[in-house]
Amino acid sequence: MRVGFLVEQLFAPVPGGTGRYTAELVAALARTAAPGDGVTSWCALRPEHRPTARLTRLGGAAASRLTGGRLPGGQAPTADAAIPGVLGPLRLPAGRRALAAAWARGVGPAPTGVDVVHAPTLLLPPRRKGTALVVTIHDAVPWTHPRTLTPHGARWHQEMGERAARTADAIVVPTLAVAEDLRSFLRVPEERLHVVGEGIAEAVLRVGPDADARARRLGLPPSGYLLTLATLEPRKGLEVALAALGMLTGPAVQLPLLHVGQPGWGGLDIDVEAKKLGVPIGRFRSLGRIDDADLAVVLSRATILVVPSRSEGFGLPVVEAMAHGVPVVVSDVPALVEVAGPAGTVVPVDDPQAIAAAVIRIAGDAALRARLSRLGHERAQHFSWIEAARACWALYRRVNGSPAMSVADDGRA
Repeated sequence: MRVGFLVEQLFAPVPGGTGRYTAELVAALARTAAPGDGVTSWCALRPEHRPTARLTRLGGAAASRLTGGRLPGGQAPTADAAIPGVLGPLRLPAGRRALAAAWARGVGPAPTGVDVVHAPTLLLPPRRKGTALVVTIHDAVPWTHPRTLTPHGARWHQEMGERAARTADAIVVPTLAVAEDLRSFLRVPEERLHVVGEGIAEAVLRVGPDADARARRLGLPPSGYLLTLATLEPRKGLEVALAALGMLTGPAVQLPLLHVGQPGWGGLDIDVEAKKLGVPIGRFRSLGRIDDADLAVVLSRATILVVPSRSEGFGLPVVEAMAHGVPVVVSDVPALVEVAGPAGTVVPVDDPQAIAAAVIRIAGDAALRARLSRLGHERAQHFSWIEAARACWALYRRVNGSPAMSVADDGRA
């Protein structure tokens, strides 16, 4: 069986968490493919079409497989490789905008020569007869919190979500919370919803021997710090974490807040927000976007991760922090509560006082920190890209053997 996996998100201006998902899952699919199975990656046509740099920034192992790197044992990723690698990215005969416009109407080109197409975002192609379609919907934000997106973005995601509900043989979601929302908003039958958790990139887990040098270069406070890890956009609630800084007392006062994440949308300037809230110089600093090796060091030396999001579908930073034994404080968004499990300290959304109280309690109690660290380590073991890939292969076989749709999507609403 051959799977066509759309990797267009890797070329987006802000790949974000869905870019990470795409790169890591494709790499894991290649590693877990059975003899005779394989993965072909596909993307939109672009004049420059130089994927190597972008993919490398998103993570070494995944990048190597997607850009023609060598496979274990020195095998090249060719169609007859004994251990299949990822072929591609192959180019669809249209640019991203043209594809998006056509696919929104249910027409246009789609991957060929494959048994199953997996779209890891709502940029999904029309379903062709004889080819099963699997779509990942990462969250229900367009329906539950549309105002945290641009009006165009909310409308596009809602329309494409409805198309996925009509045409996909299976919809993959990262949590039970998202599955419940999609059952409610899109009326997707339970048998077509499949919960497949995410994992942790090996590069984010691995703290190298140069960790001290990286920490010095990044200016990491040696006595610890609070950490937020998110793309800069309204639904992440980062200004709530900033507001909590001014409410800290006791040992927590010594903990500055560091932020890691790339610009998103909405004109959110985290440094401007800090100034507006009167955060003293030295109490907050943004590191921007950093590579995985730096991220591993930043996570490993953090005191507490704060996730004040207003809506999430999974919360990958929560799992990454728990894997490093870092206590996590999360807002009471259902998906975050589900992922953090017993290792999470849960606070009401949009409540800086509650965040401050949780940080004060954890920072001032070494025994509590140790217990949360242990629980986090245990909880993180439940999340693996390899297990996610195995679940996806099982799903591909299921939909390929008995597709839910008898005809291709003809583009009609």
